[in-house]
Amino acid sequence: MKFVDEAFIDIAAGDGGNGCVSFRHEKYKEFGGPDGGDGGRGGHVFAVADSNLNTLVDFRFSRRHEAKRGQHGMGSDMFGAAGDDITLKMPVGTIISDAETGEVLFELLSPGEKLIIAKGGDGGFGNLRFKSAINRAPRQKTPGWPGERRSLKLELKVLADVGLLGMPNAGKSTFITAVSNARPRIADYPFTTLHPNLGVVRVGPEQSFVVADLPGLIEGASEGAGLGHQFLRHLQRTRLLLHVVDLAPFDDTDPVAQAKAIVGELKKYDAALYEKPRWLVLNKLDMIPAEERAAKVKDFVKRLRFKGPVFEISALTREGCAPLVQAVYQHVKAEQVAEQPPTEIDPRFA
Repeated sequence: MKFVDEAFIDIAAGDGGNGCVSFRHEKYKEFGGPDGGDGGRGGHVFAVADSNLNTLVDFRFSRRHEAKRGQHGMGSDMFGAAGDDITLKMPVGTIISDAETGEVLFELLSPGEKLIIAKGGDGGFGNLRFKSAINRAPRQKTPGWPGERRSLKLELKVLADVGLLGMPNAGKSTFITAVSNARPRIADYPFTTLHPNLGVVRVGPEQSFVVADLPGLIEGASEGAGLGHQFLRHLQRTRLLLHVVDLAPFDDTDPVAQAKAIVGELKKYDAALYEKPRWLVLNKLDMIPAEERAAKVKDFVKRLRFKGPVFEISALTREGCAPLVQAVYQHVKAEQVAEQPPTEIDPRFA
């Protein structure tokens, strides 16, 4: 299925039904009084987060969504029925913003979350509402209120705990295949990954985290070069970034220069993203003779001047992947615990 993480739609809630002017007509009752009912409420437009969806492709070809208007009021004290609501299913992590102003209106962050994104108009009043001691035969009524109409921009930011960062062919897709249930396409040419791939990493019973494999970045990505810049926003909700580096490139490129270029692009794109916890993952160690690995790793870290955690792995042979997964899980778990509000303890049981 085609991955779409941005779409524009127009929505219209239903208008309210009009009120009714009517008088009771019964045999032997010459002046029966007013009995015009109110109009019905217009239908709302809801958005619900569906965990079974992972793309906005449904909204690429279906842009106009309208709810039904409310039924008009009628005589014999009959009020109009409310218009039918419509529900738009969207992936978890969708940001709904105004297409004209760019203002963020709603965010769908948890599965099953349901929001009203356009309210239906209220129904108008029938003449029964205007009956009083001094106005026994009112002929007033009010029209229904119009429903809300909006032009919206839908933007999907994948909800992942860990994001993989690196150049094309750094081995990110191989790594996510080795540690998770994701099966992305893998080939020996750049830009094999064309859209984000999500994988669930099982660490133990009831212990897991979600990792996102994004298209590789190249120098100039923050200005639009390559494919990775289109998906950099998907890293903004991650708790940890794993910077995957190819320590044994086929050509004569310098891995340190490539790593510095990636960090520079990250800083240009978003300072907050640059400040996120970032670990260094040195991949493809199986391509380096065992007696040369320690010296090469030490030289790389020294030249890069990296102060954070460093892991040495081979995603192809899965060497070193288990300790990395355990460390990542412990970090993600600690972040989740820190984000939870403190629980209040009843002083009677303190």
